Amino acid sequence: MTVAAVGNSGNATELFRGTHPSPSCFPLSRAGVGQDVVDFRIPCNPYFPTPAMFAVLAVRLRDILTYYPSPADTITAELAGLLELQPQTMAMGNGSTELITWIDHLLVKESLAVPIPTLGRWTDQPMETGKRVDMFQLPEADGFRLDPEAFVSFVRSRGSRVAVICNPNNPDGGLLSRRAVISMMDALADLDLVVIDESFLEFADAEAYPSVVDEAVLRPNVIVLRSLGKNLGLHGVRFGYLVANPALAGRIRSRLPKWNLNSFAEVIVFMLKRYQPEYAQSLRMLSRDRQEMTAQLANLPGLTVYPSQGNFVFVKLPEGADGAQVRDRLLAEHGVLVRECGNKLGSSSRFMRLVVRSQPDVRRLLTGLSTVLYGTAWYAPRPSLDQQPSYALEQPSFAVDQPSYALEQQPSYVLAQQAAPAAYLPPQGQPMAELTPAAYTPAGQMPPYQAPQPMPQPQPAPSFQAAPQVQQPMDDTLVSMPTVVTDSAPDPAPASAPARPAPEPLDRDAPSGGGALRRYPRPAAYRQADA
Repeated sequence: MTVAAVGNSGNATELFRGTHPSPSCFPLSRAGVGQDVVDFRIPCNPYFPTPAMFAVLAVRLRDILTYYPSPADTITAELAGLLELQPQTMAMGNGSTELITWIDHLLVKESLAVPIPTLGRWTDQPMETGKRVDMFQLPEADGFRLDPEAFVSFVRSRGSRVAVICNPNNPDGGLLSRRAVISMMDALADLDLVVIDESFLEFADAEAYPSVVDEAVLRPNVIVLRSLGKNLGLHGVRFGYLVANPALAGRIRSRLPKWNLNSFAEVIVFMLKRYQPEYAQSLRMLSRDRQEMTAQLANLPGLTVYPSQGNFVFVKLPEGADGAQVRDRLLAEHGVLVRECGNKLGSSSRFMRLVVRSQPDVRRLLTGLSTVLYGTAWYAPRPSLDQQPSYALEQPSFAVDQPSYALEQQPSYVLAQQAAPAAYLPPQGQPMAELTPAAYTPAGQMPPYQAPQPMPQPQPAPSFQAAPQVQQPMDDTLVSMPTVVTDSAPDPAPASAPARPAPEPLDRDAPSGGGALRRYPRPAAYRQADA
């Protein structure tokens, strides 16, 4: 991948200087970044909408752009019916950012407590309106694990009146169990407000029903926030919703403009009922991709990888690597965009959040990272088809119709050697295998990824082997426990990680006729009556 193939990458990298958040595809396109760039920055669902849905939107494009949408109440009622919620417990916004803004203006009076690193708007928005933001630093030494009791004690010690918990957290993907979140809501029942941001919860598969929506509608001070753009792979549509008891939801809803949702949002919400099986399939495929990508990244020497329940993976670069330099070289030399987290509070430039993508894209990322960090184009092997979960082949349209996913059409750059200087080079004379980090697991946490055996040199035609996978624990407190990798711990004995079973259908406990979006139990008092 050359600079010419990527575009005017020199101008493009300037867009990242001091940017918070990172630039969207539009300014990058105007800066000359080409169409062949693979974006690992923006968390989305790569398998949804389906080509059929895009075809419908294309046919209706003239009407969508020409006519007013229906009032927000009409669109909200349709989504409520799909989720089996009462419309009066919901408020839909022009993206979750609009809802965060109104929550801050209406319900945050003086102070807000939030763990960091996390979504930037939960720290930036209150500070922009003069509120005190009490930041609880998640400990890197513990894999950025949120200790519920420690956070509650922190809220008490600072006298915070509002608490926010992102579950799963962004950027590390750590997930608290439903039971742990409910316990925190009980412990903070006297606060003005508790917000549970579940924007990425649709991607979690550690629990059948991890959401606390059913608890929110029964409590006077709890709001659950959801983002449709992330789940459905449609960030540009800008739509999200919150769920709370009718009085709290109505207070937010009364301040929203009557036409705060656009026609794209209306058309898609009314399409969802017909495409629920495809949506459920997309989540299963993304879960498979996350397992493979996490295991493959863990094979890179010196790279710390934190297991995630989101649609992204949080990694720490090896000692001595500069994240901004790695980001710029990946774009200029390999056509790969990554989210360097140096401008995230509680993080540093050695951390990156990498969006989960399919294998051809992941191999491109691995080749780029290997070349930039170690000066050699090595990549982790791809699991063979007979060792993948059976659901990987259930929908041929996802695996076959799109050429980029076909094995026989993998790009030639996977094994291309790069001559550019590396940002992180191994010591002279030291074999690559000796740089492989050992794994350290604090007591009570899940087993770490096993370090690979001595690394083979790149071969002209490597055989694909199964990447190690991890059995996720079902802990009452932390469902997805990050693994901390250190350079100083002794090398573990070789062992094979147990194979993780394929996730069951996400709507297996839903009522008869229920769809993939119904991922939480609902009390009868607030359940939408059947037609």
